[in-house]
Amino acid sequence: MLNDRGVSYTLREYTTDPLSASELRSVLRKLNLTAKDLLRTREAKKHDLSGNEPESVLIEHMAANPKLVNRPIAVDGDRALLARPAETLDDWLR
Repeated sequence: MLNDRGVSYTLREYTTDPLSASELRSVLRKLNLTAKDLLRTREAKKHDLSGNEPESVLIEHMAANPKLVNRPIAVDGDRALLARPAETLDDWLR
């Protein structure tokens, strides 16, 4: 979708280059979401997480286990978007 629109971007592979806890906090601020909001519920259950743990605990788990993070996430300067469904990216890019 980004290629079709001629948008330049950097792709970060979350499994080989996961976000650190600090980066997750920054992205969450930009998204205006909590860690629980960004937590993949089904994956969380595999790690015995309910989503009701303290924010700091969820962030540490998400940094250590990047599959816990809902994605894709687009970041542009001080703003970010959880691009699910992908069509939300269209409006965000306008």
